Amino acid sequence: MTGDSITAPPQVSAPELADFFADVITGLSSNPRTIPCKYFYDARGAALFQKICELAEYYVTRTEIDILDRSRTDIALQLGPNVELIGLGTGAGTKTRILIEALQNPAVYIPVDISEKQLRESTALFRKIFPNLEILPVSADYLQPVVLPSPNRKPARKIVYFPGSTIGNFDPDEAMQFLRRIANVCRGGGGLLIGVDLKKDREVLEAAYNDSAGVTAEFNLNLLQRINRELGADFDLDQWRHLAIYNSNAGRIEMHLISETDQLVHLNEHKFHFRRAEKIITEFSYKYTPREFAALGAKAGFNFVRMWTDDARLFGVFYFVMASG
Repeated sequence: MTGDSITAPPQVSAPELADFFADVITGLSSNPRTIPCKYFYDARGAALFQKICELAEYYVTRTEIDILDRSRTDIALQLGPNVELIGLGTGAGTKTRILIEALQNPAVYIPVDISEKQLRESTALFRKIFPNLEILPVSADYLQPVVLPSPNRKPARKIVYFPGSTIGNFDPDEAMQFLRRIANVCRGGGGLLIGVDLKKDREVLEAAYNDSAGVTAEFNLNLLQRINRELGADFDLDQWRHLAIYNSNAGRIEMHLISETDQLVHLNEHKFHFRRAEKIITEFSYKYTPREFAALGAKAGFNFVRMWTDDARLFGVFYFVMASG
């Protein structure tokens, strides 16, 4: 993401296949082996994630939606009128809709999402629901520099909205660097509204990422299926299984794909040998206490304003503004 909103066409190309190939080769050649979690979200992955969000064990989405629904008036008062709302990875837009409905005369909504199909569908829906709101979708990987389109109407301030606890996919140092990039966008009185999964009992966390219906396992394994389909690899999905564990020392959920046997995987001219029980890391999801995350925001140049949470304190929606000076 660039430091400021720079005039550009409303559509920016999604990551190229060459980037996907290079990232997979680099990740599978590393120790430990990894595949970047941003590649979960092809059309099937995005649809599976929507199913995960509806599962009984997966408290994250419904809790965040409940917080937004109950606190929408207060949140809108904090954000103020005539804002430019920049949504990062907002997906189907369920949470964003709650927010926009509460905002006073928003100037523009700029959703940035890597899933082009989901972005196209959510944009079409939002244009029907909010016919008077300018919507400028950007299909892009927000982890890379992104040129944001300029709205027709000058906003009072820029608000970056980053829901879903996606910030947890960064390790704390990377999260701080990413928040600093967001801070550059928010200069001139802007702010950040961000969803954060809070630390809690191991049992609750591990159940959320190892659901009894096996949808999260299917979502994780779809990553290998995508690599087979788009890059021509020959992963045998029957020889891999999903496992998520909570590492309490690091304060994170770790999602793995585990090889069930000794096996060789081909990807073009590359060959990768996997031992039985060897893991591919597909996602880390860091959890924070409210104090920890407020401190992280401060290091990135933000002032913490407040946090809205649920009765069980499972999840927090944090609001920061740019620090003066």
